[in-house]
Amino acid sequence: MSVLQKIAEVEREIDRTQKNKATNYHIGLLKAKLAKLRSELIAETSKKSGGGGEGFDVQKSGDASIGLVGFPSVGKSTLLTRLTGTFSEAAAYEFTTLTCVPGTFTYRGARLQVLDLPGIIEGAKDGKGRGKQVIAVAKTCSLILIVLDAMKPLTDKKKIERELEGFGIRLNKTPPNIIFKKKDRGGINISLAPGIKLKGLDNETITSICREYRVSNASIMFRCNASADDLIDVIEGGRKYVPCIYALNKVDQLTIEELDILIKNPHYVPISGHHGWNIDGLVEKMWDYLNLIRIYTKPKGQVPDYNAPVVLPATRRKVEDFCKRIHKTLINDFKTCLVWGKSVKHNPQRVGLDHELMDEDVVQIIKK
Repeated sequence: MSVLQKIAEVEREIDRTQKNKATNYHIGLLKAKLAKLRSELIAETSKKSGGGGEGFDVQKSGDASIGLVGFPSVGKSTLLTRLTGTFSEAAAYEFTTLTCVPGTFTYRGARLQVLDLPGIIEGAKDGKGRGKQVIAVAKTCSLILIVLDAMKPLTDKKKIERELEGFGIRLNKTPPNIIFKKKDRGGINISLAPGIKLKGLDNETITSICREYRVSNASIMFRCNASADDLIDVIEGGRKYVPCIYALNKVDQLTIEELDILIKNPHYVPISGHHGWNIDGLVEKMWDYLNLIRIYTKPKGQVPDYNAPVVLPATRRKVEDFCKRIHKTLINDFKTCLVWGKSVKHNPQRVGLDHELMDEDVVQIIKK
């Protein structure tokens, strides 16, 4: 039996198993087997194709990258042209775009790269079409923009999420706060932080999942209300947690009542790429989800340069990160720095490498 057949068999078994407390152990074990088989399939495909096969030669540029993902003919190429002015062939038939088409635009001083990826098909996670290359590029993006046809948004959304999930991409989620450490002896030791309640997980299920991965001795500390999927993700590793926006395209074909119902879904932005409706609203939402901050540089004795900010992720905004972004050797010559802005109590304030900057701070580096 091939790996694909084994995956299909396990998926069918999960679907037909009733979900209740009595079946938590069985379902947890099946999910662990499924995750292992998917990892085998990815490794097998990469080996056969000599390390991933023909990929997309895309040079990363700008301060962040945004991947346009969706089924064929949903309007990704038209949207790329609207956002960046880059022409990507668009037509009323499927698979117009056969490779990755990049474009860039500037927003609030940050240069953002948009990647128009070929339309994926069902089974992409299993290697069908060019799905593996498409999802692999999406995995490197700072933000995934799933473009949906307004006439069939919910069915397409579920199908695309299933493909991305199967490749280890977790949309609009944070990594589960689980500390997992393998040990040489002592069995499986499980502990929970105060107030934590596990979802469908008991000691027997946790132990069975560990044994599926041939882990007999480990220390597991749960600091979040985790499920079996969360534990499997931590043990398996290699997961990518990416913010995601759903661009509901072709809304000009909907009634106002239909649109009001659809936009109640979280992370949805209604647009019309053809007519250019609400593109500004989409860009504003993209900026919020990218969670970037802009830091302005000030040479000694000069006014700050407000035209070319240094753009950092809000999760890595220390002065040390700022220095590395300018040049990796700058830290060696760093003595101190002066900061003007919201992150300091008085302007200017002398700070060190550990100081956390805020959006639109002004920084002057003082070298040794």
